[in-house]
Amino acid sequence: MKRRTLIQRFSVAALLPAANLSPATDKRSDFVADTDVVYELRVYHCYEGKLPDLWKRFREHTTTIFEKHGMKNVAYWTPMDEPQKSNTLIYILAHPSREAAAANWKAFSADPEWQSVQKASEANGKIVEKIDSTFMTLTDFSSSLR
Repeated sequence: MKRRTLIQRFSVAALLPAANLSPATDKRSDFVADTDVVYELRVYHCYEGKLPDLWKRFREHTTTIFEKHGMKNVAYWTPMDEPQKSNTLIYILAHPSREAAAANWKAFSADPEWQSVQKASEANGKIVEKIDSTFMTLTDFSSSLR
């Protein structure tokens, strides 16, 4: 599935409120209230049979390391239909700005903990074949997140 088709199929305005970022329930409310926040839609296409390995890496390590480097985990999804169902992970991160996103990814990539986790998780071969990344800003009619 092409990224453009995916974005059209999943309205970002519909997806983000599902992340439950209201002030009463989440410490991230100050973060998302900032109008400069940049959301990053990431789509990981895995090699055949490797999606469970990717889930494990995210569940046990990656999400925590993201937070350590200023990346806020918004939500994670997997498609419901084949062929994407068995090889695709979709998620959204939030960054304070586009510049912060670049710095966050640089720090994440250089983190010895991440490098160790990645190496260990790929001991039996690479997991991810391709990554699509799209940076997004909220529209003025997405006021439920502000």
